[in-house]
Amino acid sequence: MRDTESFDECYQATSHRLLGYAYALTGNWAQAQDLVQEAYMRAWRQWGRLSEYDDVEAWLRLVVSRLATDVWRRLQRWRAAMRLLGTGGDAPPADESAVLLQQALRGLPRVQRQALAMHYLFDMPVARIALDAGVPVGTVKSWLSRGRAGLAAALQAKDGDRDE
Repeated sequence: MRDTESFDECYQATSHRLLGYAYALTGNWAQAQDLVQEAYMRAWRQWGRLSEYDDVEAWLRLVVSRLATDVWRRLQRWRAAMRLLGTGGDAPPADESAVLLQQALRGLPRVQRQALAMHYLFDMPVARIALDAGVPVGTVKSWLSRGRAGLAAALQAKDGDRDE
């Protein structure tokens, strides 16, 4: 039997952070909302088993990460097909600073991008990220350090391009 009250409490407690995480992975609010909605639909279907987990939010993050990877792969295949057909590209986004940040984030390896999102958007301590990822704390520290350095370099390069 499903405990709807517990599911509702879980949703209320985690949905805002999960949406921020999904946005950090995708760079698109509508896509992030779709991923989060799908993750909660899957959680609802499995709530009888899932409600016994110590950390449902970690399970939800994993689902969102996998869904985002699936979307990314489909998008890559679609872009490759469009190039073969010789059709045009994407329309330029409106907010330049958000676009620059998303481009910089996309340039990072997935593990660095996810570690940055968990640490800065979820306020998760390094030890917790390491536990969730199944890696040593030093590895997460390395991901965060390299991710911050990569973001800084990418944003600095973009800022230099705009000055010219």
